[in-house]
Amino acid sequence: MFSGEYEYKVDHKGRVPFPPRFREQMREGMVMSRGLDRCANVYPRPLWERLSAQPSEQSRPGSRARRMRRLAFATAFFVELDGHGRVAIPLPLRQYAEIRDVAVVAGVDRQVEIWSRENWEAERKLMAREARRVREVSG
Repeated sequence: MFSGEYEYKVDHKGRVPFPPRFREQMREGMVMSRGLDRCANVYPRPLWERLSAQPSEQSRPGSRARRMRRLAFATAFFVELDGHGRVAIPLPLRQYAEIRDVAVVAGVDRQVEIWSRENWEAERKLMAREARRVREVSG
């Protein structure tokens, strides 16, 4: 399980350090893809393989399922940590997530998300508002 948030500078080659406590879980490789919320998702390769096998078991998937598969696979990149514990964020994902000088690496259960600092701050505000609403409804 991944948890916590870490802020790092992005170097001129689009590389960002990966939190040391996350590295061991990525030893078998990683897959980075476009997230739904203007971020890049990072999955341990074994988890990606399990998740990617599930939709293919459907016979004749509908248009919604096909679009989700395109979104998942057309924007996916196999990436590795370099010798300094950094991962290069592919340019299409950096552009989509608006990652420039500073990135936030957030552990989110079974995956990691990489955000621009600005998008992460906006997401944190949204999460705080939503948490209040959930508490008010359930409280």
